[in-house]
Amino acid sequence: MSTETPPTPAGLSSTGLSSTGLSSTGLSPSPRTALHRHKERGRTDREDLYAVLDAGLICHLGVTIDGVPVVLPTAFGREGDRLYLHGSSANRSLLAADGQEVCVTVTHLDGIVCARAVFSHSMNYRCAVVFGTARLVQDDDERMTGLRIITEQLVPGRWAAARPPTRKELAATAVLEVPLTEASVKVRTGPPGDDPADYGRDVWAGVLPAALTFGEQQPDPTLTPGIGVPEHIRALAGRRHGADLVGDLGEGTSPRL
Repeated sequence: MSTETPPTPAGLSSTGLSSTGLSSTGLSPSPRTALHRHKERGRTDREDLYAVLDAGLICHLGVTIDGVPVVLPTAFGREGDRLYLHGSSANRSLLAADGQEVCVTVTHLDGIVCARAVFSHSMNYRCAVVFGTARLVQDDDERMTGLRIITEQLVPGRWAAARPPTRKELAATAVLEVPLTEASVKVRTGPPGDDPADYGRDVWAGVLPAALTFGEQQPDPTLTPGIGVPEHIRALAGRRHGADLVGDLGEGTSPRL
């Protein structure tokens, strides 16, 4: 799509991500994480990686089974420099990932970028790609920790409010750990970057922002009368997910000519 990218403001961009380049907490580049297109969209600070991951609800796990690539969407959570993913203990993809090189991606769509030329259309997005050797967690205490982290990623405060897993439920659940030692982050913000010759065309151009917004809570019909909506649910209901991490798209930016 677009071959032009508007510049981002110095310091923090409108996505809340650092645009200052490599820092003391920078990501370690590797041949697999090197960006070959739109290198200017890359982020090299580890805090940028954390921001993209922590704002996510679903990741995609890429694993090879019997020579065939499989991509599995699943819930996840982060603690420090490791990801926890979960699924059924009968899930072939999770079991096959144990000890294998895998790829995990998390992507946020922040807007559709409409340009004057079809070729210059794009998307505003935040994306993290993680490579690493997956490990199937066997220790029950760590598995409980992983499930708590995943639950809190989805609904902060839910782990303390709900009944914890039983031993039987824990046995039916697989928890996978993936280290964050090899990862890349790519971000696009701002308006379209049309070719200079197209700016005079009578075609509307701009950004159509996109965001995940939670609706109002819907109580279970079998809920015991008198049970009110807990604060951790009210905190999410009707709220734009990740609003504290994503500002107004394109703010402070202009097309690069």
